[in-house]
Amino acid sequence: MVEHELVEPKVTVGIDGSPTAAAALLWAAAEAERRGWPLHVVYALAMPLVMSVYAGPTRFPPPEEVTEQGRRVLTEAAGHVHGAHPELRVEEVLALEDPATALLRRSSPEDLLVVGSRGLGAARSALDSSVSVRLAARADCPVAVVPGTAGTKPSDPPRRIVVGVDGSDNSRRALAFALREAARVEDGSVVVVHSWQVPLPFDSESLARGGWSPPDDLLDQRSQEMVADMLAQVTDGESRDVGVSVLRSGKDPAEAIVAAGASADLIVVGSRGRGSVRGLLLGSVSQGVLHTATVPVVVLPKHPRPRR
Repeated sequence: MVEHELVEPKVTVGIDGSPTAAAALLWAAAEAERRGWPLHVVYALAMPLVMSVYAGPTRFPPPEEVTEQGRRVLTEAAGHVHGAHPELRVEEVLALEDPATALLRRSSPEDLLVVGSRGLGAARSALDSSVSVRLAARADCPVAVVPGTAGTKPSDPPRRIVVGVDGSDNSRRALAFALREAARVEDGSVVVVHSWQVPLPFDSESLARGGWSPPDDLLDQRSQEMVADMLAQVTDGESRDVGVSVLRSGKDPAEAIVAAGASADLIVVGSRGRGSVRGLLLGSVSQGVLHTATVPVVVLPKHPRPRR
């Protein structure tokens, strides 16, 4: 097996010919040029597996017209990229697998995977939300999900980045990633969002009518201490000059992150978290952010990977 650290990092984007995939393509191309990485453009034919007693599972060969359609989409995509980024190295990949499998098999921990938030295939969506969720849950590298409604110009690097934290190792890595990304550009800034919303094992509404309320002051104090500790742990010489602001909230975690990110260029979350106050970045929260955000979202993998 090839060692991951010996493989040149790349940006890999999945396309399907839809407008949303086109937005993801342009965003991925701008990121690849900004990082100095090659861009791999993948079109997945999603051919079914055929089971054989002697040969084992093999992919059903695609009809010629299906193959030609895929090649045509790839050629057009490469043309758009070269028009905007003439010096960028672009590799076209026609894959037999389904989109998620095709992208996962062609990625390494140092890469960046990019997909649109949904696709508009003729029969059904090829790159729909289930693909982005599957990639975010299984990929060994960061996964960027670009909505078709994203207001950020593809040519502009992310300057204002919102990151959700909860004190877990995963969200700590998300915070470090957000700070590094903001440090890449002049006047980059990071908004750190933490929600202390807690589930109660009793009827909180009836208690509220009786005059009881959760100890918000205590939760806010613990939130302040936790965020300050996380920033002290991950801030380094590279990110020391990044402007940082903190938003602490008792609202639903996903809603708090999406609301803070509405005017940002990028949202960063961990794929799963387990905080002492309440796991902010549980699967449902990161999925909620993916499904409702109007700007690109980067989901960090669950397990730490060595940096170059």
